[in-house]
Amino acid sequence: MMILCLVFLVIFVFLFIKFLIADGDFTLLSKGKVKREEIEDKVIWITGASRGIGEILAKQLATLGAKLIISARNEAELQHVKQQLTGKYAPRDVMVLPLDLTSGEESLRLAVEKAESFFDAAGVDYMIHNAAYERPKSTALDVTEETLKAMLNVNVVGPILMTRMLVPYMLKRGRGHLVVMSSAAGKTPAPGQAVYSASKFAVNGYFHSLRSELCRKGIKVTVVCPGPVETPNPRTGSTERRVSSERCVELIIVAASHGIKEAWISYQPVLAVMYLMQYMPSVGYWLMDKIGEKRVEVGAQKGNTYSINLLFDKKKES
Repeated sequence: MMILCLVFLVIFVFLFIKFLIADGDFTLLSKGKVKREEIEDKVIWITGASRGIGEILAKQLATLGAKLIISARNEAELQHVKQQLTGKYAPRDVMVLPLDLTSGEESLRLAVEKAESFFDAAGVDYMIHNAAYERPKSTALDVTEETLKAMLNVNVVGPILMTRMLVPYMLKRGRGHLVVMSSAAGKTPAPGQAVYSASKFAVNGYFHSLRSELCRKGIKVTVVCPGPVETPNPRTGSTERRVSSERCVELIIVAASHGIKEAWISYQPVLAVMYLMQYMPSVGYWLMDKIGEKRVEVGAQKGNTYSINLLFDKKKES
């Protein structure tokens, strides 16, 4: 009996340590490497591809042999990204397709038709909804009407309209995969970023529902929820521990290539909060209520809004 208890203790300690150092949920990390055969020679359309996560997605997918369509509002920036790509079809065969998600239904319809015509009308295999509106730092009551509409148009309305236009083509082929860049803020409350959080909850709800409706017709959906991720221009003096952009993109491609329905990418403590919200929501909401006001204050001072120290009622020293 003692030996059995020791075995269980060792297993528990091992799993606990893995959880502490994890940068993604256990299902995602258990998949290991990218399934290259699911990416190579596939037509992949990326929005928001001119910078940040979108640009790195383009670079890694090009290296894996994907046929890329890259979109964003700025064509010059897209051309710059294209020239940096290397791979089986890059840079020569990379298609640049300027796109403004707020341009309206007819404009988005024409963009979809054009994307479907590329690569000898092979059709889009993966649609990666990556474009997003910059999240404003403000309280739930301080957000302006202009910011509210801009946020929802780019983060919610645009991707849904594009999906409505594109998925019928996928249904005709009997296959298609939508990869949706959501956020940890779409799984947990995000004090100080209420409207951004609302937009990501909306995206999660729509695309999970769409998958349930169409999964038996060959349509896959992967919703990716990253927490804090390093950006090309990190905040000066920030002490937040963030997943590197390259590692985040690597895990996004792992999730997509394995057909994972939802993937979480983050270090602690954000990852732990996501697990709490998923499996013990009452505890999760209690925790977020406890830190909410303090998080808004720290965010206004450009401090670490992901610190476990928010749990303690200590005033920030000047």
